[in-house]
Amino acid sequence: MSSLQHPFGPLFNENSRVLILGSFPSVKSREQNFFYGHPQNRFWRVIAAVFKQPVPQSIEEKKQLILTNGLALWDSIASCEINGSSDASIRNARANDIGIILDNCNIKYIYCNGRKSHELYCRYIEPETGRGAVCLPSTSPANAQWTLEKLIEAWSVISGLSGGSL
Repeated sequence: MSSLQHPFGPLFNENSRVLILGSFPSVKSREQNFFYGHPQNRFWRVIAAVFKQPVPQSIEEKKQLILTNGLALWDSIASCEINGSSDASIRNARANDIGIILDNCNIKYIYCNGRKSHELYCRYIEPETGRGAVCLPSTSPANAQWTLEKLIEAWSVISGLSGGSL
């Protein structure tokens, strides 16, 4: 089991209103140094569908999709021991300090991408911030019981909250 530090910082700007937290970057995301890098992760397809925009291909297009729709992205975990990309294997997690985001933009809502992110948020981050978070179904390919259509429906809750272009 490898002990790893989160390799990149949060994505947000002054217009971000909705914070989405994953758990910890996958192997592919760590290689790309950006969020949701595994081609089978449905995050980018879900977000694009929710905001009725084309699925982004490049990292720059992904950044634009997030920022133009009033979103912010980061992960609950700053460092942990993990086998590959498996959330189930995460041990000795240390939380990210989301204060950098909360102090620099007006986040109204916090959502977690999957149970592990939410569990760690509730355990480590919520006591510090006093702010609750809503758990959305994971976009990971490991969450096979959720079809793309069901994910889009569940995640559509964020579309009217961010103040971004709809």
